[in-house]
Amino acid sequence: MSKGGQRFGVVTIFFFFFFFFLVIVILPILTCAVHGFPDGGGSVLEETRGRRMIISATATATATGRKQKQLPKQQAQEGGTRCNVFQGSWVYDSSYPMYDTTTACPFIRKEFDCLKFGRPDRDYLRYRWQPSACTLPRFNAKDFLNRMRGKRIMYIGDSLSLNNWQSLVCLLYAGVPNSNITRPRQSNATMTTFTFEDYGVSVIIFHSLHLVDIQRESIGRVMKLDSIKDGALWKTMDVLVFNTWLWWPVKGPRQQWDYIQEGEKVSEDMDRMEAFHKAMMTWAKWVDAEVDVASTRVFFQGISPSHYNGTEWNEPGLTNCARETKPISGSTRSQSDDSPAAMAVVKQVLSSIKKPVSLLDITAMSQLRKDAHPSSYNAFKGMDCTHWCIAGLPDAWNQILYRELAAA
Repeated sequence: MSKGGQRFGVVTIFFFFFFFFLVIVILPILTCAVHGFPDGGGSVLEETRGRRMIISATATATATGRKQKQLPKQQAQEGGTRCNVFQGSWVYDSSYPMYDTTTACPFIRKEFDCLKFGRPDRDYLRYRWQPSACTLPRFNAKDFLNRMRGKRIMYIGDSLSLNNWQSLVCLLYAGVPNSNITRPRQSNATMTTFTFEDYGVSVIIFHSLHLVDIQRESIGRVMKLDSIKDGALWKTMDVLVFNTWLWWPVKGPRQQWDYIQEGEKVSEDMDRMEAFHKAMMTWAKWVDAEVDVASTRVFFQGISPSHYNGTEWNEPGLTNCARETKPISGSTRSQSDDSPAAMAVVKQVLSSIKKPVSLLDITAMSQLRKDAHPSSYNAFKGMDCTHWCIAGLPDAWNQILYRELAAA
Protein backbone atom coordinates (compact mmCIF):
# COMPACT_ATOMS: atom_id res chain seq x y z
CA MET A 1 0.00 0.00 0.00
CA SER A 2 1.27 3.52 -0.81
CA LYS A 3 2.06 6.05 1.89
CA GLY A 4 -0.96 8.13 0.79
CA GLY A 5 -3.23 5.16 1.24
CA GLN A 6 -1.79 4.47 4.68
CA ARG A 7 -2.43 8.08 5.76
CA PHE A 8 -6.03 7.87 4.51
CA GLY A 9 -6.56 4.67 6.49
CA VAL A 10 -5.19 6.15 9.69
CA VAL A 11 -7.36 9.28 9.33
CA THR A 12 -10.43 7.17 8.64
CA ILE A 13 -9.85 5.00 11.72
CA PHE A 14 -9.26 8.14 13.85
CA PHE A 15 -12.54 9.77 12.77
CA PHE A 16 -14.40 6.48 13.26
CA PHE A 17 -13.24 6.17 16.88
CA PHE A 18 -13.80 9.92 17.50
CA PHE A 19 -17.39 9.67 16.22
CA PHE A 20 -17.97 6.49 18.30
CA PHE A 21 -16.63 8.22 21.44
CA LEU A 22 -18.76 11.32 20.79
CA VAL A 23 -22.03 9.38 20.34
CA ILE A 24 -21.55 6.71 22.99
CA VAL A 25 -19.81 8.65 25.78
CA ILE A 26 -19.92 12.44 25.43
CA LEU A 27 -23.51 12.94 24.23
CA PRO A 28 -25.18 10.98 27.12
CA ILE A 29 -23.14 12.92 29.67
CA LEU A 30 -24.23 16.23 28.17
CA THR A 31 -27.86 15.06 28.09
CA CYS A 32 -27.80 14.04 31.77
CA ALA A 33 -26.19 17.29 32.74
CA VAL A 34 -29.09 19.19 31.20
CA HIS A 35 -32.03 16.93 32.11
CA GLY A 36 -30.82 15.09 35.20
CA PHE A 37 -29.44 11.60 35.64
CA PRO A 38 -31.87 8.70 35.36
CA ASP A 39 -32.91 6.96 38.60
CA GLY A 40 -31.83 3.49 37.57
CA GLY A 41 -34.76 2.65 35.34
CA GLY A 42 -37.56 4.04 37.55
CA SER A 43 -40.90 5.09 36.10
CA VAL A 44 -41.80 8.64 35.03
CA LEU A 45 -44.06 8.86 38.09
CA GLU A 46 -41.17 7.95 40.37
CA GLU A 47 -38.97 10.52 38.69
CA THR A 48 -41.69 13.15 39.11
CA ARG A 49 -42.02 12.24 42.77
CA GLY A 50 -38.26 12.60 43.13
CA ARG A 51 -38.36 16.07 41.63
CA ARG A 52 -41.25 17.04 43.92
CA MET A 53 -39.28 15.79 46.90
CA ILE A 54 -36.32 17.97 45.97
CA ILE A 55 -38.58 21.03 45.50
CA SER A 56 -40.33 20.39 48.79
CA ALA A 57 -37.07 19.98 50.67
CA THR A 58 -35.74 23.19 49.14
CA ALA A 59 -38.89 25.10 50.06
CA THR A 60 -38.78 23.80 53.61
CA ALA A 61 -35.11 24.65 53.98
CA THR A 62 -35.80 28.14 52.63
CA ALA A 63 -38.70 28.64 55.02
CA THR A 64 -36.86 27.41 58.09
CA GLY A 65 -33.73 29.29 57.09
CA ARG A 66 -35.52 32.63 57.27
CA LYS A 67 -35.39 34.68 60.41
CA GLN A 68 -38.41 34.06 62.60
CA LYS A 69 -39.58 37.65 62.31
CA GLN A 70 -40.26 37.11 58.60
CA LEU A 71 -42.90 34.45 59.25
CA PRO A 72 -46.52 35.54 58.76
CA LYS A 73 -48.41 36.81 61.80
CA GLN A 74 -50.30 34.05 63.67
CA GLN A 75 -48.90 31.42 61.34
CA ALA A 76 -45.59 29.62 60.89
CA GLN A 77 -44.04 27.30 58.35
CA GLU A 78 -43.46 23.87 59.91
CA GLY A 79 -42.78 20.91 57.68
CA GLY A 80 -44.10 22.80 54.67
CA THR A 81 -47.50 23.48 56.28
CA ARG A 82 -49.02 26.62 57.72
CA CYS A 83 -49.96 26.52 61.38
CA ASN A 84 -52.96 28.18 62.98
CA VAL A 85 -52.04 28.14 66.66
CA PHE A 86 -55.68 28.55 67.68
CA GLN A 87 -56.67 25.18 66.22
CA GLY A 88 -55.70 22.29 68.44
CA SER A 89 -56.51 20.44 71.63
CA TRP A 90 -55.56 20.27 75.29
CA VAL A 91 -53.10 17.54 76.24
CA TYR A 92 -52.14 16.41 79.72
CA ASP A 93 -48.56 17.42 80.55
CA SER A 94 -47.12 16.56 83.96
CA SER A 95 -44.48 19.31 83.58
CA TYR A 96 -47.21 21.92 83.93
CA PRO A 97 -48.05 24.42 85.37
CA MET A 98 -45.23 26.68 84.25
CA TYR A 99 -44.96 28.19 87.74
CA ASP A 100 -46.01 27.34 91.29
CA THR A 101 -48.72 29.76 92.29
CA THR A 102 -48.21 29.10 96.00
CA THR A 103 -44.61 30.36 95.98
CA ALA A 104 -43.64 31.86 92.62
CA CYS A 105 -46.34 34.52 92.25
CA PRO A 106 -47.38 36.33 95.43
CA PHE A 107 -49.41 38.89 93.48
CA ILE A 108 -52.40 36.79 92.42
CA ARG A 109 -55.65 38.62 92.98
CA LYS A 110 -58.17 36.94 95.22
CA GLU A 111 -60.62 36.59 92.32
CA PHE A 112 -58.25 34.21 90.52
CA ASP A 113 -56.29 32.46 93.29
CA CYS A 114 -58.19 29.16 93.22
CA LEU A 115 -55.65 27.15 95.23
CA LYS A 116 -55.52 29.68 98.05
CA PHE A 117 -59.28 29.52 98.37
CA GLY A 118 -59.49 25.78 98.64
CA ARG A 119 -59.62 24.19 95.21
CA PRO A 120 -58.72 20.55 95.98
CA ASP A 121 -57.88 19.18 92.52
CA ARG A 122 -54.71 19.95 90.53
CA ASP A 123 -55.21 18.36 87.13
CA TYR A 124 -56.67 21.56 85.66
CA LEU A 125 -53.17 23.04 86.01
CA ARG A 126 -51.53 20.31 83.94
CA TYR A 127 -53.10 20.78 80.54
CA ARG A 128 -51.01 22.23 77.75
CA TRP A 129 -52.41 23.75 74.57
CA GLN A 130 -51.21 21.76 71.55
CA PRO A 131 -51.85 23.31 68.11
CA SER A 132 -52.76 20.74 65.46
CA ALA A 133 -49.96 21.56 63.02
CA CYS A 134 -47.07 22.91 65.08
CA THR A 135 -45.62 23.25 68.56
CA LEU A 136 -46.27 26.25 70.78
CA PRO A 137 -43.01 27.36 72.42
CA ARG A 138 -42.93 27.17 76.20
CA PHE A 139 -43.03 30.61 77.78
CA ASN A 140 -39.54 31.96 78.50
CA ALA A 141 -39.69 34.96 80.83
CA LYS A 142 -36.08 36.09 80.33
CA ASP A 143 -36.37 35.91 76.56
CA PHE A 144 -39.69 37.79 76.67
CA LEU A 145 -38.23 40.55 78.83
CA ASN A 146 -35.10 40.84 76.70
CA ARG A 147 -37.19 41.13 73.54
CA MET A 148 -39.44 43.72 75.18
CA ARG A 149 -36.61 45.61 76.88
CA GLY A 150 -37.55 49.25 77.45
CA LYS A 151 -41.14 48.75 76.30
CA ARG A 152 -44.60 49.18 77.81
CA ILE A 153 -47.29 46.53 77.37
CA MET A 154 -50.86 47.58 78.11
CA TYR A 155 -53.94 45.39 78.46
CA ILE A 156 -57.10 47.44 77.91
CA GLY A 157 -60.55 46.12 78.70
CA ASP A 158 -62.70 44.51 81.37
CA SER A 159 -61.96 41.97 84.13
CA LEU A 160 -60.98 39.37 81.52
CA SER A 161 -58.19 41.72 80.48
CA LEU A 162 -57.30 41.90 84.17
CA ASN A 163 -57.26 38.09 84.21
CA ASN A 164 -54.90 38.07 81.23
CA TRP A 165 -52.66 40.80 82.66
CA GLN A 166 -52.43 38.90 85.94
CA SER A 167 -51.25 35.82 84.06
CA LEU A 168 -48.46 37.67 82.25
CA VAL A 169 -47.27 39.29 85.48
CA CYS A 170 -47.03 35.86 87.13
CA LEU A 171 -45.32 34.24 84.14
CA LEU A 172 -42.68 36.99 84.10
CA TYR A 173 -42.16 37.24 87.85
CA ALA A 174 -41.80 33.46 88.22
CA GLY A 175 -39.07 33.51 85.56
CA VAL A 176 -37.03 36.33 87.12
CA PRO A 177 -37.85 36.21 90.86
CA ASN A 178 -34.61 37.95 91.84
CA SER A 179 -35.01 40.81 89.40
CA ASN A 180 -35.53 44.37 90.63
CA ILE A 181 -39.29 44.74 90.47
CA THR A 182 -41.59 47.63 91.25
CA ARG A 183 -44.65 46.18 92.91
CA PRO A 184 -48.02 47.07 91.42
CA ARG A 185 -48.78 50.72 91.83
CA GLN A 186 -52.19 52.15 91.12
CA SER A 187 -51.82 55.53 89.44
CA ASN A 188 -55.57 56.06 89.46
CA ALA A 189 -58.78 54.06 89.62
CA THR A 190 -58.41 52.80 86.06
CA MET A 191 -54.73 51.86 85.67
CA THR A 192 -52.25 49.63 87.50
CA THR A 193 -48.59 49.17 86.52
CA PHE A 194 -46.08 46.42 87.30
CA THR A 195 -42.50 47.22 86.24
CA PHE A 196 -39.50 44.91 85.79
CA GLU A 197 -36.84 47.54 86.42
CA ASP A 198 -33.83 45.50 85.28
CA TYR A 199 -35.36 45.29 81.81
CA GLY A 200 -37.33 48.54 81.73
CA VAL A 201 -40.48 46.59 80.93
CA SER A 202 -43.83 47.77 82.27
CA VAL A 203 -46.95 45.60 82.18
CA ILE A 204 -50.06 47.74 82.60
CA ILE A 205 -53.77 47.08 83.00
CA PHE A 206 -56.15 49.86 81.93
CA HIS A 207 -59.74 49.33 83.08
CA SER A 208 -62.19 50.13 80.25
CA LEU A 209 -65.32 47.99 80.10
CA HIS A 210 -66.56 49.19 76.70
CA LEU A 211 -63.45 50.90 75.19
CA VAL A 212 -65.62 53.90 74.26
CA ASP A 213 -66.21 56.70 76.79
CA ILE A 214 -68.75 56.82 79.59
CA GLN A 215 -69.20 60.35 80.93
CA ARG A 216 -71.22 61.72 83.83
CA GLU A 217 -73.61 64.42 82.69
CA SER A 218 -76.67 66.11 84.18
CA ILE A 219 -78.93 63.29 83.01
CA GLY A 220 -76.65 60.56 84.37
CA ARG A 221 -73.93 58.29 82.97
CA VAL A 222 -73.82 58.53 79.18
CA MET A 223 -71.99 55.99 77.02
CA LYS A 224 -70.74 57.76 73.91
CA LEU A 225 -70.45 55.29 71.06
CA ASP A 226 -68.30 57.60 68.94
CA SER A 227 -65.74 58.85 71.48
CA ILE A 228 -62.45 57.40 72.80
CA LYS A 229 -60.69 60.06 74.87
CA ASP A 230 -58.47 57.56 76.68
CA GLY A 231 -56.82 56.78 73.36
CA ALA A 232 -54.42 59.69 73.87
CA LEU A 233 -52.63 57.56 76.48
CA TRP A 234 -53.10 54.20 74.79
CA LYS A 235 -51.31 55.19 71.60
CA THR A 236 -48.09 55.96 73.51
CA MET A 237 -47.65 52.28 74.41
CA ASP A 238 -45.47 49.75 72.58
CA VAL A 239 -47.89 46.82 72.77
CA LEU A 240 -51.68 47.13 73.11
CA VAL A 241 -53.95 44.17 73.90
CA PHE A 242 -57.62 45.19 73.69
CA ASN A 243 -60.70 43.34 74.88
CA THR A 244 -64.40 44.09 75.33
CA TRP A 245 -67.73 42.26 75.31
CA LEU A 246 -68.46 40.94 78.81
CA TRP A 247 -70.43 44.00 79.93
CA TRP A 248 -72.30 44.78 76.71
CA PRO A 249 -75.28 42.46 77.34
CA VAL A 250 -75.59 43.46 81.03
CA LYS A 251 -78.87 45.12 82.05
CA GLY A 252 -80.44 46.19 85.33
CA PRO A 253 -78.60 47.51 88.40
CA ARG A 254 -75.21 46.23 87.20
CA GLN A 255 -75.40 48.15 83.92
CA GLN A 256 -72.60 50.71 83.87
CA TRP A 257 -74.43 53.47 82.00
CA ASP A 258 -77.84 55.18 82.04
CA TYR A 259 -78.03 56.50 78.49
CA ILE A 260 -76.37 55.71 75.21
CA GLN A 261 -75.38 58.36 72.68
CA GLU A 262 -74.37 58.30 69.02
CA GLY A 263 -73.72 61.68 67.50
CA GLU A 264 -76.45 63.98 68.81
CA LYS A 265 -78.95 61.18 69.41
CA VAL A 266 -79.36 60.10 73.04
CA SER A 267 -81.37 56.97 73.89
CA GLU A 268 -82.14 54.99 77.02
CA ASP A 269 -81.15 51.79 75.25
CA MET A 270 -80.59 50.14 71.88
CA ASP A 271 -79.91 46.66 70.53
CA ARG A 272 -76.79 45.59 72.39
CA MET A 273 -75.15 43.81 69.46
CA GLU A 274 -75.71 46.89 67.31
CA ALA A 275 -74.24 49.10 70.03
CA PHE A 276 -71.25 46.75 70.34
CA HIS A 277 -70.69 46.93 66.59
CA LYS A 278 -70.84 50.74 66.56
CA ALA A 279 -68.38 50.99 69.45
CA MET A 280 -66.02 48.53 67.78
CA MET A 281 -66.14 50.56 64.57
CA THR A 282 -65.25 53.69 66.56
CA TRP A 283 -62.29 51.80 68.01
CA ALA A 284 -61.26 50.58 64.54
CA LYS A 285 -61.33 54.14 63.17
CA TRP A 286 -59.26 55.27 66.15
CA VAL A 287 -56.63 52.61 65.41
CA ASP A 288 -56.40 53.68 61.77
CA ALA A 289 -56.24 57.38 62.62
CA GLU A 290 -54.11 57.44 65.76
CA VAL A 291 -51.86 54.39 66.18
CA ASP A 292 -48.36 54.46 64.71
CA VAL A 293 -47.89 50.80 63.86
CA ALA A 294 -44.20 51.39 63.19
CA SER A 295 -43.73 51.67 66.96
CA THR A 296 -46.89 50.11 68.44
CA ARG A 297 -48.13 46.54 68.01
CA VAL A 298 -51.92 46.10 68.33
CA PHE A 299 -53.76 42.93 69.38
CA PHE A 300 -57.42 42.22 70.03
CA GLN A 301 -58.12 39.52 72.59
CA GLY A 302 -60.98 37.34 71.35
CA ILE A 303 -64.12 36.78 73.38
CA SER A 304 -63.68 34.54 76.41
CA PRO A 305 -66.56 32.07 76.91
CA SER A 306 -68.37 31.26 80.15
CA HIS A 307 -69.68 27.87 81.28
CA TYR A 308 -73.09 28.06 82.93
CA ASN A 309 -75.01 25.77 80.58
CA GLY A 310 -74.28 22.05 80.80
CA THR A 311 -75.94 21.34 77.45
CA GLU A 312 -72.84 22.86 75.88
CA TRP A 313 -70.79 19.88 77.07
CA ASN A 314 -73.51 17.22 76.89
CA GLU A 315 -74.59 17.46 80.52
CA PRO A 316 -78.08 19.00 80.36
CA GLY A 317 -79.35 20.31 83.65
CA LEU A 318 -76.04 21.69 84.89
CA THR A 319 -76.12 25.43 85.46
CA ASN A 320 -72.50 26.07 86.40
CA CYS A 321 -68.94 24.71 86.24
CA ALA A 322 -68.78 23.35 89.80
CA ARG A 323 -66.92 20.04 90.14
CA GLU A 324 -65.67 20.17 86.55
CA THR A 325 -62.12 18.79 86.56
CA LYS A 326 -61.33 17.93 82.92
CA PRO A 327 -61.47 19.80 79.61
CA ILE A 328 -63.96 18.99 76.90
CA SER A 329 -62.28 16.71 74.36
CA GLY A 330 -61.74 17.88 70.81
CA SER A 331 -61.03 21.34 69.41
CA THR A 332 -64.44 22.89 68.83
CA ARG A 333 -67.88 22.70 70.34
CA SER A 334 -71.30 24.35 70.12
CA GLN A 335 -71.95 27.43 72.20
CA SER A 336 -75.49 28.49 73.10
CA ASP A 337 -74.82 32.08 74.22
CA ASP A 338 -74.04 35.09 72.03
CA SER A 339 -70.26 34.64 71.87
CA PRO A 340 -70.13 33.45 68.25
CA ALA A 341 -72.29 36.39 67.12
CA ALA A 342 -70.08 38.80 69.03
CA MET A 343 -66.97 37.18 67.54
CA ALA A 344 -68.48 37.63 64.09
CA VAL A 345 -68.70 41.35 64.84
CA VAL A 346 -65.09 41.39 66.05
CA LYS A 347 -63.80 39.66 62.93
CA GLN A 348 -65.86 41.85 60.60
CA VAL A 349 -64.56 45.00 62.29
CA LEU A 350 -60.94 43.80 62.28
CA SER A 351 -61.20 43.06 58.57
CA SER A 352 -62.14 46.69 57.97
CA ILE A 353 -59.03 48.11 59.66
CA LYS A 354 -56.35 49.27 57.25
CA LYS A 355 -53.52 48.99 59.76
CA PRO A 356 -52.23 45.61 61.02
CA VAL A 357 -54.11 44.32 64.07
CA SER A 358 -53.59 40.73 65.25
CA LEU A 359 -56.55 38.77 66.60
CA LEU A 360 -55.78 36.54 69.57
CA ASP A 361 -58.58 34.17 68.65
CA ILE A 362 -58.83 32.41 72.01
CA THR A 363 -62.58 31.67 71.96
CA ALA A 364 -62.61 28.08 70.68
CA MET A 365 -59.60 26.91 72.71
CA SER A 366 -61.15 28.43 75.85
CA GLN A 367 -64.57 26.91 75.20
CA LEU A 368 -63.00 23.53 75.89
CA ARG A 369 -61.88 24.50 79.40
CA LYS A 370 -65.01 24.11 81.51
CA ASP A 371 -62.66 22.91 84.26
CA ALA A 372 -60.46 26.02 84.44
CA HIS A 373 -62.80 28.54 86.12
CA PRO A 374 -62.61 29.52 89.81
CA SER A 375 -66.19 28.27 90.33
CA SER A 376 -66.68 28.68 94.12
CA TYR A 377 -62.94 28.76 94.92
CA ASN A 378 -62.54 32.51 95.21
CA ALA A 379 -62.63 35.14 97.96
CA PHE A 380 -66.26 35.99 97.28
CA LYS A 381 -67.55 32.40 97.42
CA GLY A 382 -69.87 33.12 94.52
CA MET A 383 -70.04 30.82 91.51
CA ASP A 384 -67.63 32.22 88.92
CA CYS A 385 -67.66 30.35 85.60
CA THR A 386 -66.62 33.44 83.65
CA HIS A 387 -63.08 34.22 84.82
CA TRP A 388 -60.15 31.79 85.01
CA CYS A 389 -57.85 30.42 87.69
CA ILE A 390 -54.26 31.67 87.84
CA ALA A 391 -52.16 29.67 87.06
CA GLY A 392 -54.29 28.27 84.30
CA LEU A 393 -55.83 28.92 80.92
CA PRO A 394 -54.72 32.58 80.47
CA ASP A 395 -51.11 31.37 80.62
CA ALA A 396 -51.75 29.71 77.25
CA TRP A 397 -53.15 32.97 75.89
CA ASN A 398 -49.89 34.66 76.87
CA GLN A 399 -47.82 31.85 75.39
CA ILE A 400 -49.48 32.72 72.10
CA LEU A 401 -48.87 36.44 72.67
CA TYR A 402 -45.21 35.61 73.37
CA ARG A 403 -45.01 33.67 70.12
CA GLU A 404 -46.58 36.53 68.17
CA LEU A 405 -44.25 39.13 69.63
CA ALA A 406 -41.22 36.90 69.01
CA ALA A 407 -42.26 36.50 65.38
CA ALA A 408 -42.56 40.26 64.81
